[in-house]
Amino acid sequence: MKKKHLLFALFCSGLLSCTAPTATQQLAGDILADQSFHTVDSMARAVIRSGFNAGSGYSQIWARDMNTFIEVACEESNPSDLRNAILLFFALQQPNDEMIDGYVLKTDFNWGDDHPYYSDAAPDHVAFKNTVETDQESSLIHIVGKYIRKTGDTSILNEVVAGRTVYDRMVGMIDYLMKERYSEQYGLLYGAMTADWGDVQPNDDFGCDMNELSDPAIDVYDNAMFIIALDFMQEMTADNVDKTRWKELRQHIAANTRKHLWDEQRQKFIPHIYLEKSPIPEGFNELDVHYHGGTAIAIEAGLLSPEEIAVVNAQMLENVRLSGMPSIGLTLYPTYPEGFFRGGMSKPYIYQNGGDWTWFGGRMIQQLIANGMVKEAYEEVRPMIDRVIKNLGFYEWYGKGGVPSGSCHFKGSAGVLAKAIEMSNQWSEENK
Repeated sequence: MKKKHLLFALFCSGLLSCTAPTATQQLAGDILADQSFHTVDSMARAVIRSGFNAGSGYSQIWARDMNTFIEVACEESNPSDLRNAILLFFALQQPNDEMIDGYVLKTDFNWGDDHPYYSDAAPDHVAFKNTVETDQESSLIHIVGKYIRKTGDTSILNEVVAGRTVYDRMVGMIDYLMKERYSEQYGLLYGAMTADWGDVQPNDDFGCDMNELSDPAIDVYDNAMFIIALDFMQEMTADNVDKTRWKELRQHIAANTRKHLWDEQRQKFIPHIYLEKSPIPEGFNELDVHYHGGTAIAIEAGLLSPEEIAVVNAQMLENVRLSGMPSIGLTLYPTYPEGFFRGGMSKPYIYQNGGDWTWFGGRMIQQLIANGMVKEAYEEVRPMIDRVIKNLGFYEWYGKGGVPSGSCHFKGSAGVLAKAIEMSNQWSEENK
């Protein structure tokens, strides 16, 4: 009788062990069964299939935007069209080797930019650049690196554009940054003072050009983007001398970013190091400001430990709670004082001064997944997924109360969410 009981107990135990999923398996199952993920992914891919411009309301093709949807575009677009769109950037590269922000057909150049860029290698197009930022060269290197990873098309590196190969042109871009945007004092890249990754400066009605109103400043976003670009450069060359150069420069920038920008006490990155005067008004402590977007890119660049990632993620969630904003796409917190920026950004929680951008929130979700924080990622992406379905589109940014603003088919938002969903599904398939 005891033997029968024992056998029955063992049978039940085995049955339970076979049928009761672990917490990891349960999470994987929930993700794979989430129909909202399938819906948003399909919507995102449809948006990206519509072209390489930044989104509805934008005729321009931007490097910083394409960088965030290039991987999905490799899956959804005509390969030759995508390759040609990338090569056109290099045709518009300037004689000093700087890279442009983006380009548009001359017939669509209608927004009164005082500083257009032209090139004999692309006579039908005009280019533009928000020179307050220093992410354009890095963004294009990311694009080429991601394109090669997805397609295997290494021949693009040897494509000759206006007498020089694409790879040589990317080397020239790095040389340009080290000559024109490098601080010897700190061993880091600089741009003008902007809000986190944003490309609008204070004290200037237009706000996008480095000029006499600018405040030269170092931030984590520009340097983290550069670090990732240098990782791609190591991948894209077989030349050992070049590999060593990119590796050593990467180590140099990474070490100085940690040394000068990481606030050990606050466990966050400081917003800026000012190379000249500070524009910050008296009574406002900029050191209190958390830069969510730059922090996400810093994680991608490998600048934070797993423990630090958990801390900054908790800070972001607390900032969302304190601000009342919808998601960790919140650009920064606390916001800069009213009137510090001009125009629409003069108000808190508007545009880059504390607006909620899926474009960067989605990149934080990607990094949570990449670093094993899948449960947190699944919970924190929820508001971003839900609002796409509610609003029937991928809006550029959201204000207080989750009010959508800007382009309603913003491809950066679509791209980062599609990639986050793909990463979630891949992890789930491996752990179901």
